[in-house]
Amino acid sequence: MPYDPSAFPAFAVSVDLVVLTVRRHSLCALAVRRGESPFKGRWALPGGFVRPDEDLAVAAARELAEETGLLAHDPTLPVPPNAAHLEQLATYGDPKRDPRMRVVSVAHLALAPDLPAPRAGGDAHSVRWAPVESLLDREGAFGRDGDLAAPLAFDHARILADGVERARSKIEYSSLATAFCPQEFTVGELRRVYEAVWGVALDPRNFHRKVTGTPGFLVPTGGTTTRQGGRPAQLFRAGGATLLNPPMLRPEV
Repeated sequence: MPYDPSAFPAFAVSVDLVVLTVRRHSLCALAVRRGESPFKGRWALPGGFVRPDEDLAVAAARELAEETGLLAHDPTLPVPPNAAHLEQLATYGDPKRDPRMRVVSVAHLALAPDLPAPRAGGDAHSVRWAPVESLLDREGAFGRDGDLAAPLAFDHARILADGVERARSKIEYSSLATAFCPQEFTVGELRRVYEAVWGVALDPRNFHRKVTGTPGFLVPTGGTTTRQGGRPAQLFRAGGATLLNPPMLRPEV
């Protein structure tokens, strides 16, 4: 029997973004308050529909630039200024995930250093950074004004949880934690990234010994800084290693 593509119903494809950064020593995600139905007034992850002429990676990079002003970069190349690590996370296709129509979302994970306050665009009423615990708290502990009285729109709580777990797992065995740091950073700043992402306190001396002793992880720049206060601290940049050997194992909580 001949194959007839028209026998299958059409559906839309979207990209959703889990954009993570570390602000004030907390792991934060970008959240937008929807200005249109469905879920008008509810908080959600940034994202949008894939245009007919777009590749998925191009659509994700476009949405990232529109929502944050950040450019995505090729992970095989040095990180340019004002760029973010961007990778595909997972695909979500529950037929009932969007009340408008059948929408399959290809979620992406973006990691970047501490970013300024974002500006709303598109169909977003407002946009803000929020600690991931607040966004995943179904009781709505988001800000003093209690403006997260309901869970995230669509299935975005699940997508966010998956993105956070991906980040927590990958910084164990890869150099991905440096994506949260500026181009030059101290070991203390890198340690605070691990602490924020994992949600645990780490021993400074043990951490320093591990990261500086892992081949290809960090490269000294020759400079120092006092931006964290106290004595001058040595500055490093990310080394060329993509996989850490030995890995930075996550402490059991």
